[in-house]
Order: sequence, then C-alpha cells, then structure tokens
Amino acid sequence: MTNELADLHTATRVLIRGVDALSDEELAGPSLLPGWTRAHVVAHLALNAEGLAGVLRGAAAGTTTPMYASQERRDGDIDALAAEAPARVRDRFLASCTAFQDALDHLPAEAWSASFERTPGGQVLPLVEVPAMRRREVEIHHADLDHGYGPAAWPEEFVDTVFNRVVHDREGGDSMTLRTPDGDVPLGDGTGPVVTGSRVDLTWWLLGRGRGEGLTADPALPTLGAWR
Repeated sequence: MTNELADLHTATRVLIRGVDALSDEELAGPSLLPGWTRAHVVAHLALNAEGLAGVLRGAAAGTTTPMYASQERRDGDIDALAAEAPARVRDRFLASCTAFQDALDHLPAEAWSASFERTPGGQVLPLVEVPAMRRREVEIHHADLDHGYGPAAWPEEFVDTVFNRVVHDREGGDSMTLRTPDGDVPLGDGTGPVVTGSRVDLTWWLLGRGRGEGLTADPALPTLGAWR
C-alpha cells in the first residue's frame, strides 16, 4: 500500500503541472474524449477527487458515504464546472487534489477494511481499491487531455496493472488473441483476430482510445465498444 500511495502522489503532482500548463484557450479546446473539452476532463478529475475524499472522510468517521449523489448529479456537476471561468476550474481541481490527499493522510489503518457505494444503492466497492481507482483516473485522463502527456509516459508498472485490468473487463466482449512482446493473451476463447502490438499500445486501444495506432491485426482490427 505504501508504494501504491507514493505512486499515486507522484502521478498527481505530474497531472497538476500538466493542468497548470494549459492556457485558457487550451483548456477550452477539445480533449480526446468525444464531446468533452479539456475543461470537462479537469472538472471530472476534480469531482472524482472530491467524491473519493468524501468517501474516505466518511470511513474515517465510521460512516458510509456514497461517492456521488447520483449518476445524473455527477454528470450535471461536470458540465456545470466545465462551463465556469478557467481560473475557477483550475482552483477547484487543485483544491480537490489537496482534499483527497488530506483524507488519505487521515484515514485510520483499520478503516481500509470498509466498503462504499458509488451511488446510493449502486455498485459497492472495497475502500482498499480507492488508491488504484484514483491512479487510473489520474493517468488515463491526463493522457486524454492530449497536451504533451500520453500513454507512452505511463510507468511500466502502471501499464502492466491497467493492461491486466482492461483485459479482465473485456472478457465478455469479442474473442481475440492479443499478441504482446511477452506472449499471447487470449480474450474470450481466444478465437478471432490476432492483434499485435506493445502492451501500452494495446492498453490504450482496449481502453477505447485512439484507432489502434501502433497495432497490426490479422485479419482486421475489431471495433470495440466503450470500456466499462
């Protein structure tokens, strides 16, 4: 857990510098996510940190706090914050990162055994998954900003972790074989196309990003749905 928290802290500092480097015009420009500007991505990262901070503060107090009031409220809050002045978006984002780190720092060790709901009555998640959840948000959405930080900058240990996670998440989809430098990885029953590439390029594609840059496929690259 100590290394996981340290890696998250480092990734967050890199993200903060990346957001600070965006001009007002760049913040309003398109991200790699359809329909979202960079301000939407930063707003999402801010609200995600606020939601997880609330979860951690609740656990520290011995109560269960949902991450979001509802999916609709979460979506609306992202749109509302993204429409604010750029300085307001940046300030809210920075404050959220500080709040999340403070909540992590003050969480008693025994509280890590708790669980929480993403929304009231919704998916229940172990609290111990929070650092990994936030790390995925930080690393993947930093790349989604499309501003000098991409998947090639991800640490190798993060690529390995996310590759394994997204392969697991895609098990119910199309069958294929992922041919990596470390060996073949079957998806489904392993029949169907053979998709060849580096683990980072495969991970980016499996996350629903890009058009399969850096990959080759025989007979053709499958069309994936969104990552859940």
